[in-house]
Amino acid sequence: MIPAPDTRPDYEDDRNFATALARGLSVLRAFRTDDDGLSNAQIAERTGLPKSTVSRLTYTLGCLGYLTQPQRNDRYRPGPTLLAMGHVAAASLAFLDSAQGMMQALADQTGTLVLFAVRDRDKVALMRTWRPQRAASIWLEVGHRLPIAGSSSGLALLGATTREEFAGLLADHPEPPLDGGTLDDLRLEARGQLIAKGYTVVRQGLRYSSNISAVSVPFRSARLAGPVMFSCGALDDVLPDDRIHAHVGPVLRETVARLQRLVGADGVPAWPGSPND
Repeated sequence: MIPAPDTRPDYEDDRNFATALARGLSVLRAFRTDDDGLSNAQIAERTGLPKSTVSRLTYTLGCLGYLTQPQRNDRYRPGPTLLAMGHVAAASLAFLDSAQGMMQALADQTGTLVLFAVRDRDKVALMRTWRPQRAASIWLEVGHRLPIAGSSSGLALLGATTREEFAGLLADHPEPPLDGGTLDDLRLEARGQLIAKGYTVVRQGLRYSSNISAVSVPFRSARLAGPVMFSCGALDDVLPDDRIHAHVGPVLRETVARLQRLVGADGVPAWPGSPND
């Protein structure tokens, strides 16, 4: 049996860790934006939990309003309580309202898909996208999860993390770089890119998708515990390295800097000055 993502062995010896709660949350995390509901069997497959455990959890979550099941034996869907909590959580991302016009203009100007991503345990997850209005673009949905070591968003996350944040990230065991290196070394590489250029680009040999290029810039908000990322991505022929460094990377960097000034954090870098900070 594959252990559920939220009940991995690291926490089992911690007497303060509530395993039952973690399992319930892993059920909620199993849902994706493109799902038309999930059965208990599908949830069990995604979480690695026994189907009997899933059945008890979905029943309980349904009673509390976190899940809804329109008809008996029908698939489960996010319920009103969960949706209400989502609206509360979205208040922490209020800066995205200010970012809307900027990022759409950036997408139109560069002809790339502009993404907003946050750390989701051992990966980064897309929370919002802006597509160019007059150009075809790559298709990534909200909720899509990318490997930290293989994406520019993940690289920006690594470069912007403090030592304490990095330790917390390692506790979730993200996959190591494809070249066999360490996340510690990749963090130093990412920090170097941020200091030198203000954006990050993943080396070809590390990319999770070999035909997609992307560039990312970290962003910090006083209402969030760690860095979040804005990115521009496209197929290689649309976004080659020379175009990233000559135009798209600098424009993305300046757009995020304008947003940073708009929310009142002008002059505060999204990354620490030293990897030991």
